[in-house]
Amino acid sequence: MEHSMALILAAGEGTRMKSRKAKVLHEICGMSLLEWVHHSVKKAGIKKTVVVVGHKAEEVKEKMGDQVGYAFQKEQLGTGHAVMQAQDHINNNEGHILVLCGDTPLISSETISEAVNFHKTYNNSATIITAEFQEPDGYGRIVRDESGAVKKIVEHKDAKDDEKNIKEINSGMYCFNAKDLKTALAGLSNNNSQGEYYLTDTIEILLNGGKNVGAYKVGDNKEVLGINDRVQLAYASGIIKNKILENIMRNGATIIDPTSTYIDWGAKVGADTVIYPSTFIRGKTQIGENCTIGPGTTIEDCKIACGARIINSVVCKSIVDENTNIGPFAYIRPGSHIGREVKIGDFVEIKKSKIGDGTKISHLTYVGDAEIGKNVNLGCGVVVVNYDGQKKNKTVVGDNSFVGCNVNLISPVEVGDNAYVAAGSTITDSVPENSLAIARERQIIKADWVTKRGTPKKGK
Repeated sequence: MEHSMALILAAGEGTRMKSRKAKVLHEICGMSLLEWVHHSVKKAGIKKTVVVVGHKAEEVKEKMGDQVGYAFQKEQLGTGHAVMQAQDHINNNEGHILVLCGDTPLISSETISEAVNFHKTYNNSATIITAEFQEPDGYGRIVRDESGAVKKIVEHKDAKDDEKNIKEINSGMYCFNAKDLKTALAGLSNNNSQGEYYLTDTIEILLNGGKNVGAYKVGDNKEVLGINDRVQLAYASGIIKNKILENIMRNGATIIDPTSTYIDWGAKVGADTVIYPSTFIRGKTQIGENCTIGPGTTIEDCKIACGARIINSVVCKSIVDENTNIGPFAYIRPGSHIGREVKIGDFVEIKKSKIGDGTKISHLTYVGDAEIGKNVNLGCGVVVVNYDGQKKNKTVVGDNSFVGCNVNLISPVEVGDNAYVAAGSTITDSVPENSLAIARERQIIKADWVTKRGTPKKGK
């Protein structure tokens, strides 16, 4: 929105979280609380955002980077004091200042847009974003006159009995005319029992100055809920998670059990994909159409092509191509690229490796720092021995090769195209194409060895 700036208050310690981490950095579905608020601000079309930081300021700055500006509140002396720390940004703005809270992740871009438009339409000096609760205990009440105009905000502890019956509450979020906010801040005082500067006092200052003050009531009161402890964090997480899952299902994917499925906001799932229970899809994962994911599967920051099937497995920061089957109980570690129509079976671990189209690695195998060609078969118990105690080394297996069970490939080593490696071999030298490598002791039979040692023990 042109000539509008968002000011997000994120300096508080949040002691009720009982955490070493800044409250606004606790995450819901892949984004911190502060990022959720900023996401809605950007989606509403507000290009400039300033975050007031204080507690754990460097951590907050590291998370948000250069996508926002910053103001620093050294001491937490109230919401009015927090806004005063952004005075330079306010002075340089000729438009409107939207004041939001960094711990209200449910605030939507639609509400932000509507509140700003309401503020402009009625030419208000200040607009209070409000909500209605049937049990508003603890919240400041919005007191209106007979015509419906805002008369004042009264805190719960100061409210008279008739005022306590008011259901409309102050969310702590506002839209101000920048010049009027600057004037009101100059009139703030900390002459109160807490010795703090309250942003709510600016409303009284503006009203006493004959300025227009309005109140925009949100349609869904959950949008103004702040996060103060882990219980509230879990409650808000459930709301956001359900919205994400509903959007995915409305776009054509099936989620068998939404209560046990967790998908981050940045993930995408194609039509006709089926997601089974106890599945976690994290980060910027993209899943194509007609896939089967889960049950009991975790996928993080991956690109999964159409037709893939991943069951009871973990896949991290990797690529899986079309019609590939993974699992159960496979682990695909970061940096891997699994080709088309590949079979990665049970208790197989792949690390930073490329697996060619049509290859089968069916069970009990480790492949690390390797390049496995097309239509290769790695038998049960194959181990790519990629670490020599100091550095990782690469193994290459050519197309159409067959590596038998219980083979150790000692990196760095190459197995050529169309080669065979006999079961039980330990390969330390390159195997030429079209060759058979056997690297094991010849079997020796010593007849009657047991009886010559004495009478064998008989079982009961």
